[in-house]
Amino acid sequence: MLIEIHNLKLNLGTRAVLRDLNLTLQKGQIYGLLGPNGAGKSTTISVVTGLRPPMAGSVRVLGLDPVTDTLGLHRRIGVLAEQAGFYDWMSAGAYLRWVASLYQISLDQSETTRLLSQVGLEGQSQAPIATYSRGMRQRLGLARALINRPELLILDEPTNGLDPRGRREIHDVLLDLSANQGVGILLCTHLLDDVDRLCTRIGIIAQGRTLLEGSIADLLSEQRTAVRYRLRVEPGKPAERLPAEITLRARSGDWWHVEITSQIEPATAWRKMMDAGMQIDEIHREGGGLEDFYMAVTDAKETA
Repeated sequence: MLIEIHNLKLNLGTRAVLRDLNLTLQKGQIYGLLGPNGAGKSTTISVVTGLRPPMAGSVRVLGLDPVTDTLGLHRRIGVLAEQAGFYDWMSAGAYLRWVASLYQISLDQSETTRLLSQVGLEGQSQAPIATYSRGMRQRLGLARALINRPELLILDEPTNGLDPRGRREIHDVLLDLSANQGVGILLCTHLLDDVDRLCTRIGIIAQGRTLLEGSIADLLSEQRTAVRYRLRVEPGKPAERLPAEITLRARSGDWWHVEITSQIEPATAWRKMMDAGMQIDEIHREGGGLEDFYMAVTDAKETA
């Protein structure tokens, strides 16, 4: 287990920020930590990284106590904070080599180039950071977090400032790290599309408490939350061929508005349609699923 948090409590001054927080993250998982502003997500990160000691409860990260083993922990994790600061007068390559020296890592030119290419900044090694856009700074922050080849990545809003193509490229980097290198990733974001694509496990917190934790598929199945999609289907195909798990809600020319139950993975539903002889040219999610589930859970907490 990479992260184990049980019954975590923490006050900042007289204010209780974390009241009863639980979180478990295993090797190779991407875990989405979700919650409204002020829920305690950033404070949770500060505890996981050893910046704030808990008042009660237990916290183990990579088997270590983050407070007493901070140095050993930071040699094995990578962190991208929401507000990532840089020395703007430095070039990206020089900056990464300087950060590497803090880990006592010698980062040669080829490794610097590899890191920058991995996050989509190839050819930008000599450019001053002052000339970087917000999205480029996010990419550089991720490269910095990967310098020590971490076992655990902790990312706070990693796709801020990126256009759709840039977001997809960063998604692919994170999916490769988790699936092929076994890196565990704790992801804090408000972008539920990111969570939908990346995460298999989530925790929803509000007012410093964990409301729900588990796999997305299991949580949606328990709530019987259906998901709505807009499909562009090859003309002339009869709706009667739709599998039982898919309900046609409306049809406008080639565009079909359908709803699928949470008991079937979307990819499986589309495969069944194609096996029935239907050609799907485009797929767009319209609503339901994780977004509706998240809103229902957090709205219920606010009105409780």
